[in-house]
Amino acid sequence: MPSCGENGFLTSLSVKIYPVLNQAVLLVLMVGMIKKEDVEKVRAAADLYDIVSATVTLKPSGTGTFVGLCPFHDEKTGSFNVRPSLGVWHCFGCGLGGDVFKYVEQAENIDFREAVELLADKYHIELHYENSGNGSGRPDGTGSKRTRLLEACEEAQRFFVSQILTQEALAARKLLGGRNFSQADCERFGCGYAPQGWDNLVRHLASKGFTQKEILDAGLARQGQRGIYDYFRGRVTWPIRDSTGRTLGFGARKLYEDDQIAAKYINTPDTQLYRKTQVLYGIDLAKSSIVKKRQVVIVEGYTDVMAMHLAGIDTAVATCGTAFGAEHAKIVRRLSPTILWEPFSWSALKVKDQPLSSRIVFTFDGDAAGQKAALHAFGLDSAFLSQTFVAVADDNLDPCDLRIQRGNEAVRSLIANAKPLYDFVIDTAIARFDLTYTPGQVGAMKAVAPLVAQIRDRSLWDAYARKAAGRIGVELEVMRREVMDARRRMQVRDDDAYAPKRRFQSEEPRLEAGANPYANPAARKALERRDAKEQAYFKIDDAVFIAEQQFMATLIQVPRAIDRTMFGQLTIDHFMSPVFRTLFQAISAAGGLPNTDTPQGLWMHNLTKAGGPMLDQVINELAVMPLPLPGDDTGKGAQPPQPATQGIPAAEVQLRPPTKEEQRYASELLTRLLDMGFMRQIGLARRRMAQLPDGEEKIALLGQITRMETARKDLQAQVYGNTIG
Repeated sequence: MPSCGENGFLTSLSVKIYPVLNQAVLLVLMVGMIKKEDVEKVRAAADLYDIVSATVTLKPSGTGTFVGLCPFHDEKTGSFNVRPSLGVWHCFGCGLGGDVFKYVEQAENIDFREAVELLADKYHIELHYENSGNGSGRPDGTGSKRTRLLEACEEAQRFFVSQILTQEALAARKLLGGRNFSQADCERFGCGYAPQGWDNLVRHLASKGFTQKEILDAGLARQGQRGIYDYFRGRVTWPIRDSTGRTLGFGARKLYEDDQIAAKYINTPDTQLYRKTQVLYGIDLAKSSIVKKRQVVIVEGYTDVMAMHLAGIDTAVATCGTAFGAEHAKIVRRLSPTILWEPFSWSALKVKDQPLSSRIVFTFDGDAAGQKAALHAFGLDSAFLSQTFVAVADDNLDPCDLRIQRGNEAVRSLIANAKPLYDFVIDTAIARFDLTYTPGQVGAMKAVAPLVAQIRDRSLWDAYARKAAGRIGVELEVMRREVMDARRRMQVRDDDAYAPKRRFQSEEPRLEAGANPYANPAARKALERRDAKEQAYFKIDDAVFIAEQQFMATLIQVPRAIDRTMFGQLTIDHFMSPVFRTLFQAISAAGGLPNTDTPQGLWMHNLTKAGGPMLDQVINELAVMPLPLPGDDTGKGAQPPQPATQGIPAAEVQLRPPTKEEQRYASELLTRLLDMGFMRQIGLARRRMAQLPDGEEKIALLGQITRMETARKDLQAQVYGNTIG
């Protein structure tokens, strides 16, 4: 999609092919861009922490930084950092980062303009467009495509719910009532009814201003010879939402024998909003409990989710017409990092009031289909498997039927007595053979060995090989040999689930929350050295680089801590590292130190804009880099109380005043840079003197050296005074 500057991306248009530059100019004239002041209003209103934490569990990491599992790449140890006060995020694992708009672009797979429009809708900000012809609002009177599709799905949900109490919906109410769901229960889970007619929903949405294309793109209708018609007709409906509660699509159950669609259950087809491999029914209802209890229960149907929640298992979710896969696991892991994050040993520990912690429980049926689903789950990541359990009810009852026949306690007992997935799959394989005779024992061993071989953890696979050998009745060494052969054939990598997973391998100490580095100089130096080692943009570790890096990080994070007079003495020659020489030029291009009334988000935006794509990652990393300064247990860092700013979005708050520690640290860093500058100039002057004959020029140069040495002593005295003060 062609773009135009930083204010927005141009919408797709069918135009004649012109040279790229001329085409861009033509499109700008035809379609308006969002006005810059409106973009800044949205930036100011958007709360980066709220937006990110809606789908990623963030933990305080000191000095105003939060860390979590990156939503954009697969990782087991959190390297995704968010600095809400500056409106910046960065992942040290995959290198992605940016402001709130960039996060929405990446998370929603949309362009800049759509990200601005989506956030504007979220925070109720009216946008105005350049060259739009109407002076205000969107060029076509509509929202971004994604926003419009969300609005269409929400309106469809309201329509379906309004139909559930009609006389035509009697069959739907009987079906739900027959499963022990009351009207209040149905309202809680958003149950609705899609009328049998041809285009009831289509006509309703059209009356609300939605176009046929929007209705089709939302997966709510299909194209027929006589026009578009409702996709869901004569069925009970359930809204499928994301973790923030936005309706993305629907699931629907057949009610009538004359239904032209034979399938008992149908779901919204894949759309821009809805991907069946990336959604879980009930995730909006279960999210908080999953985070709190570190557990998720995977069931197979919508009514099973309802039964589980009503029975007290409020961590239940369901896949939507597909097997639980890697994308589903990512959703769960982002919500509860302890699931699929902690070492296996932690998942085996007991937690008060919980049978087991950090676990995923599947409620597979005990039949062939359920066993096939279990084998599919068995093929997922080993860290996932080590915390995975299977719950199979007697007589293969699903959770909904189990609740109907035996009550809520039976449902709770089903989950409490879940069996580890390893045991379930291995026992199921062994049960297929008659172990009375040798051929059955060999067959069972041959069937079990490839399953045990897939267990990466060296301690676990040996334990399961021992258990399987005992149950089958074969020698342990024979079983081990079969497993080892299978591991070699399958090229299974050895792993140790009990080994602690760390993002960085440095043995240097880390500061505890609330610690004051000034009280521990060794810890302070260790943190500075760790900062230098962990950055990804310039791999070098020396005193000069550390001083320059710490200064730039302090300048970006707390610009008001920098003394303007001393900063005015800096030139590009005070920086030796090429990356920081370039960054200093970008800061100068951005206007130097910001005014005290500059919003924090705007400061970062101006700096990133001046730095351009070459410095984008550098600025992001420095913005979230921990500084050796005292913090607090909340992870918000050393910040003075600001009651006047409570309730105001972080991006709109003016650059906060620095603490005494921040001022002192910034002064020390500035002094080091200026001192190194004097040292270099003095060295150059002395070499020049050695090349000159005696005379006036040499005497004048000696005077310059004397003045620089005096200035250097004054600087050293200043930093010493600040240190003891």
